Amino acid sequence: MKTPVFAVDVGYGNTKYAYRAASGNVATGMFPSLSPLAPISRLSGDRKSTLTTRKVATVTIGRIEYEVGPDVPITAAYGRTGRALTDDYVLTDNYAALLFGAIHFSGVTHIQRLVLGASVKNMEKDSAVLKERFVGEHDFGHGRVVVERVAVIPQPLGSLVFAGSARGDSFRPDDAHLVVDVGYFAIDWVYANGFKMDHNRSGSMPGGASQIAQRIAKLIARDEGEEIDEIECIDKALRESAPFFFYGKNIDLAPYVKLAAPIAAGVAMELQNGVGPLPDVRSIILSGGGAALYATAIRRAFPRVVIEVIDTLCLANARGFLLIGETLLARERRTA
Repeated sequence: MKTPVFAVDVGYGNTKYAYRAASGNVATGMFPSLSPLAPISRLSGDRKSTLTTRKVATVTIGRIEYEVGPDVPITAAYGRTGRALTDDYVLTDNYAALLFGAIHFSGVTHIQRLVLGASVKNMEKDSAVLKERFVGEHDFGHGRVVVERVAVIPQPLGSLVFAGSARGDSFRPDDAHLVVDVGYFAIDWVYANGFKMDHNRSGSMPGGASQIAQRIAKLIARDEGEEIDEIECIDKALRESAPFFFYGKNIDLAPYVKLAAPIAAGVAMELQNGVGPLPDVRSIILSGGGAALYATAIRRAFPRVVIEVIDTLCLANARGFLLIGETLLARERRTA
């Protein structure tokens, strides 16, 4: 299947993608950004098994097989889930496996413009790497895939464009907004007038949902007298507002979130120092899977600014990337 624009947000926490279906509607998908090594052998008799088939795919990168998809295991012995938390994320085979997994699950085989996101801090470096690495023909174990061009967008701009499209005429091009994308491993922010980014007041820093989850894991370990490696399970429970199951107990995470509040407060203070006063900002737009964990701290740091939590938090960047890619492609066609 050929598509004009395919947008992928390969986050540290989840991989999200969006493209225009044949019906004209936007199709989206999401799965955990986990890429453990594929099992060397599987249980015999799988086809006759009464167990439900898992939605996973084996992706081959440099002759090494990785398993990715919505049903990839989020727990593993000693926490070895295949999560890559590194500043050079886009250079890793894990990143490539997740990107190709998104393409595989969509059924797309020919992409005119692949739109990817990059952190504000590493935008220039990552943009060059991504364009060089993913333009061309690829075979990751499921047949040939062609990518004609790659566009790289600063991560929070996807959410800004998506928010602007959702508002329609109420989004004015001369309004200033601060967009804060709270991811799994880092927090990115963009200060923008309309859709014009102010590089001096935009940036990135460590933070996100993983820091809260790790702190909660240490607090529970202290109370339970047992080390905890199931960070992914804590993260999932936080996103779903569900208890964390540990050795036969359903642990309410709400008290632990309060105890981890100083982490969010520290990040909000750094953000405040980075952008300065915001008397001219129409709103602070929060997006990303970890937004709910940091919303209270950011409201306290900017008490006089309207805080908006964007709809479809996790998919906002991918949907915005799609809109940006479609706009760029339409502009090119008009020019031609």
